[in-house]
Amino acid sequence: MAQWCQLQILDCKYLEQVDQLYDDSFPMDIRQYLSRWIESIDWDTVAMQDSLATVRFHDLLAQLDDQHSRFALENNFLLQHNIRKIKRNLQDRFQEDPVHMAMIISRNLKEEQKILTTAKSAEQEGEGTVSAMVVEKQKLDNKVKEMKDRVQVADQNIKNLEDLQDEYDFKVNTLKNRENEMNGMTPKELEKEKMTVGRMCFELKAKRQDVVIQLTDLLNVTQALLSDLISEELPEWKQRQQIACIGGPPNACVDQLQNWFTAVAESLQQVRQHLKKLQELEQKFTYDNDPITQKKAYLEARALELLKNLLSNSLVVERQPCMPTHPQRPLVLKTGVQFTVKLRFLVKLQEFNYQLKVKAVFDKDVTEKKGFRKFNILGTNTKVMNMEESNGSLAAEFRHLQLKEQKVAGNRTNEGPLIVTEELHSLSFESELQLNQSGLNIKLEAISLPVVVISNVCQLPSGWASILWYNMLTTEPKNLKFFLTPPPAKWSQLSEVLSWQFSSVTKRGLNQEQLNMLADKLLGAKAQRNPEGLIPWTKFCKQSANEKAFPFWLWIEGILDVIKRHLLPLWNDGSIMGFISKEREKALLSDKCPGTFLLRFSESSREGAITFTWIEHDVHDKPLFHSVEPYTKKELTAVSLPDIIRTYKVMAAENIPENPLRFLYPDIPKDKAFGKYYPKPSETAEPMDVENPEKTGYMKTELISVSEVHPSRLQDNMMPMSPDDYKALSQYVSPRDIDAVTNNLIAGFEEFDVQMSADFPDQN
Repeated sequence: MAQWCQLQILDCKYLEQVDQLYDDSFPMDIRQYLSRWIESIDWDTVAMQDSLATVRFHDLLAQLDDQHSRFALENNFLLQHNIRKIKRNLQDRFQEDPVHMAMIISRNLKEEQKILTTAKSAEQEGEGTVSAMVVEKQKLDNKVKEMKDRVQVADQNIKNLEDLQDEYDFKVNTLKNRENEMNGMTPKELEKEKMTVGRMCFELKAKRQDVVIQLTDLLNVTQALLSDLISEELPEWKQRQQIACIGGPPNACVDQLQNWFTAVAESLQQVRQHLKKLQELEQKFTYDNDPITQKKAYLEARALELLKNLLSNSLVVERQPCMPTHPQRPLVLKTGVQFTVKLRFLVKLQEFNYQLKVKAVFDKDVTEKKGFRKFNILGTNTKVMNMEESNGSLAAEFRHLQLKEQKVAGNRTNEGPLIVTEELHSLSFESELQLNQSGLNIKLEAISLPVVVISNVCQLPSGWASILWYNMLTTEPKNLKFFLTPPPAKWSQLSEVLSWQFSSVTKRGLNQEQLNMLADKLLGAKAQRNPEGLIPWTKFCKQSANEKAFPFWLWIEGILDVIKRHLLPLWNDGSIMGFISKEREKALLSDKCPGTFLLRFSESSREGAITFTWIEHDVHDKPLFHSVEPYTKKELTAVSLPDIIRTYKVMAAENIPENPLRFLYPDIPKDKAFGKYYPKPSETAEPMDVENPEKTGYMKTELISVSEVHPSRLQDNMMPMSPDDYKALSQYVSPRDIDAVTNNLIAGFEEFDVQMSADFPDQN
């Protein structure tokens, strides 16, 4: 299998790594469209030869032209536009330096191979599930194919049986007629004809027996396949949906499940048609111990029961309840705010189109609990399922539902055992399907995952924490009392879910270094980041984190918010280290050159804030660490973080303000790391600009961040000379001599100040 094809079936965490290999300089579109051609070239060799690189560069442009022509034949205007744009960008970037392009492709192919190797090793250790899923899917596909093949064989055999029975009937009637004729056959001919009819009768009985056995075996195969679908595949799909709801890998498409369910339904319908045909044949001709007579009722009942079992499990919630205003926070619903939910019927048969009317019911069969709130559904709570134009699936989408809390008579007191954001509720969907051929009514029901209902948007973070905890730890859809005694979570579970919270709204999850810091925060350093270490619900969402005045989860939520609003590009490109302890921060910076800094999130801000720490060295080459007061959303709204870093100054007494930030950890020059985010110089107005006929009279200003500190805190290495100058000087003059000169100068200035004060007392 081609390398690119292997990558596409990997787990989401590996696909994220692939995504980070490609950007605008060499977009993933090229890798996708030209995957075979790209993998057929030895790019290591190309990258070493200018002439060969030029040839391959023009070959690649020609390949893009061919791809453009294919899109033109398909009348796909959008993809034609994208290909043209990609080609122009490649020419702008690599026309003069095709070797650079070859180096990028070579590097990416090697990185892809590393990702594949890592995924394969993880699979061998039992951590990879992709191959297992592919194998399982193949097994089911094979079972479906076997079932369909058996249906076709049975269909052909029944046709052969019908033909044989018609021929037998004709022979019997012909023989009777000729026996009654005056000038009939001779006794010898008559005996021969009777023997022929007898053989046909024996063959007919044998074929009937074979057909009945084949249908029995077909129902056995169908029942085994149906058991796999209902007992294994459907629950696994629902579990994957749970994981996707809380930010995990996107759920495997429900279309595959629909194809399997539909194939089984079609086969069962064909079996029922076959049984009807056998009944017709039985009515024309039967005999003692006729297998059709003996087995017909049993086979009909069994086929109908299997079909009923299939259909009663075919109604599923394809898209869980979600407010359109918060698409990444499903299952948290606010009163008075519309939410959507989508259902699908997995058996896609035309005869069911417009036959299913679904009704939404809130908290069905929930026994009345003291102190728990009750809600009414507002909006259109019934929908008829119909075939969608986009993919032909049988679906119904509720788009305008709202919840309204029922008023309680008397004084409003919260006597319930749970707070609002721990109350779980259910949304059920009911329907009834009538099978026209049998007159059987089948009751259908689907239940959403438990939802949390809030009345104020400030409750959203805590409500989402409840949704995370529930779906991380249980697969039961009706355990609405879960938070009466919530179980603890293992760190191995919670760490993955925490990473999903970042990868679902950005392009990066949390790496091991970042997770280590969070593990120490939740488990304590003594736990040594034990994967089996238990974190209670109260520690995650209720108790304060490390003696701060707010819970751990609300701290994480604040950081997520500040990333989404102000730091998304920096987080995506890996510039922000983010979660790192102060001890680890010092360890990383201690051996770096002066001016090296890193970005981390503040542990003392509930709303989410970011700070940077840099290293300097004193005259004895001892490392000194300086951290700036964290920047909150308020400051970041006024000035972007790259601008803050670009213009940041440290000022002490009358020292010349200077920017101490030089390298982003580990050794990336500041302007190289953040230059692409700096504001572009604004164009000056033309002399004859009629839009601005008069000058404003104001001088332009720029907001900059300045830290004012006492000179003693800068340990003399921030005197009016730059760190570079000081380092150059220290190569020729010993630190002891510099100290001596500095002390003499300071003493001289102090003496001068005293003298001036004595000479001009009125000036002070």
